[in-house]
Amino acid sequence: MDVRHLQYFLAVVDEGGVHAAAEKLFVAQPSVSQSLRALQRDLGAELFTRTGRRLQLTAAGEALIAPARQVLHWMDLSRAHVEAVTGLRTGRLVIATMPSQAVDPIPAVIDTFVGKYPMVQISIRAAGTPQDVLALVRTGGVELGVMAVTAMPDTSDVVVHPVVRQGFVVVSSRDANLPTRGPLTYDQLEGQRLIIGQPGTGMRRVAEQVIAANRSTVAVVETEHREAILPMVLAGTGVAIMAAPWRSLAREAGLVVHDLTTDEHLEILIVHRHVDLSPAARAFLLLAAPAAATRQPTA
Repeated sequence: MDVRHLQYFLAVVDEGGVHAAAEKLFVAQPSVSQSLRALQRDLGAELFTRTGRRLQLTAAGEALIAPARQVLHWMDLSRAHVEAVTGLRTGRLVIATMPSQAVDPIPAVIDTFVGKYPMVQISIRAAGTPQDVLALVRTGGVELGVMAVTAMPDTSDVVVHPVVRQGFVVVSSRDANLPTRGPLTYDQLEGQRLIIGQPGTGMRRVAEQVIAANRSTVAVVETEHREAILPMVLAGTGVAIMAAPWRSLAREAGLVVHDLTTDEHLEILIVHRHVDLSPAARAFLLLAAPAAATRQPTA
């Protein structure tokens, strides 16, 4: 079995088709198709079925994803360890992060990392919920995952490193009927129209608590796109409960930001599989969670 065949297979899985995979790999489309056929012959199993113009993974194809990623991970890891003998000069690190943590604290960590290791390329993949982050980590789609949780999901099969704790804020336009100063309690949001996030997120959990605590507070918009929330608040569509990292951007946009008095908070965690990390991933982890160097990770 050729490692290149596994690389092409995963590119088709990740990109959703042969044509897109070929573009990503900078190769001709027939090369990808021939590689898939060769891999299927080697394994003696069909990896995809075609439905119209779309390829769908078979059960055998699904079963191959994790081992294939593991093989490529060990190949990359071997190369990275050899390169690290003379210092962390090259390489690529793929991480997944939820939107709020892509605002803070990840940019500051990346800035420090790039300053120390300018030749290492960082690739960031978006994940809307903790479960999305965990799925990418478990399948090997990313080496590190950054997620924010209000209640800990099942992380028994990954390594967990706490990073920081974040609170929640209420973001509103200047025309909203809210106190001008001070933290807000749930009951002070009585009668407000809320813009809420997707299920499985901390901001959605807190928004639902606020709605449950007030008779006339309602959700008017549900969105998976965090970047759409501030423009809607600015337009007067409603107010939003957001993670604290959005505070600075909201104020820069001319919005009013109040701390929210709540028992809820976000625990920011970095997770990875129970495998040896690449030198780049270890360096990033130690910048983001310095305690990782001196303690055993939480399983």
